[in-house]
Amino acid sequence: MNQGYDYESFGVSRESLAVYTAKTFGWMFLGLFVTFAASVAMYFTGAYYYVLLSFNGILPIALCIGELAVVIYLSAQIHKLSIGAARGFFFLYALLNAVTFSSIFVLYDVSSLVFVFGMTSVYFGVMALYGFMTKSDLSRIRPVLLFGLVALIVLALLSLFIPGLDTGICLIGVVIFVAFTAYDTQKIRHNYATFQGNAELLQKASIISALQLYLDFINLFLYLLRLFSKRN
Repeated sequence: MNQGYDYESFGVSRESLAVYTAKTFGWMFLGLFVTFAASVAMYFTGAYYYVLLSFNGILPIALCIGELAVVIYLSAQIHKLSIGAARGFFFLYALLNAVTFSSIFVLYDVSSLVFVFGMTSVYFGVMALYGFMTKSDLSRIRPVLLFGLVALIVLALLSLFIPGLDTGICLIGVVIFVAFTAYDTQKIRHNYATFQGNAELLQKASIISALQLYLDFINLFLYLLRLFSKRN
């Protein structure tokens, strides 16, 4: 019988999967809020101007490469990083990402931003729900998604020299990141089953999953914005 044991003293989580998943999405939404708040601050202080002047055209490519590098690094260091370091890395990245978002308030009108944000929320919500509920093993599509991510980087580089690729790149990007949303949501369940015997690893895995979902939402928003909105 397990009665009488103090599970927390053994580092064993007693959280349900639903609570663990909700907390993971809570971290993701907190990261989005940090990005939004910092980008608004940059816009009203005029700092966005230096971003547009210095990095316009190159920044989306650098962002995509940086995102991939951050996720790979955090996943590889999950056993070495402390919980505080993992959270710090996540919020640092959310702040750095505000550099990109500070410029969209100038490039697009507010009505377009609100419309695309609503569209992104619907797509993201539907695919996250599918990823949480489905019994299919979505890990099988991981190699395809990673290949698609590399292909996006290559196409983005080519678009600097070959005009007319933007619409195709955006369509591919939307497909890839709605699929990533379902995959990364299901991965929360996998992490819960894998690390539930170790409360520290479980919390760090939650932060990494929150970062991955954060990136899915951000990228989906940016590609939909480029597809359905006109620049000012």
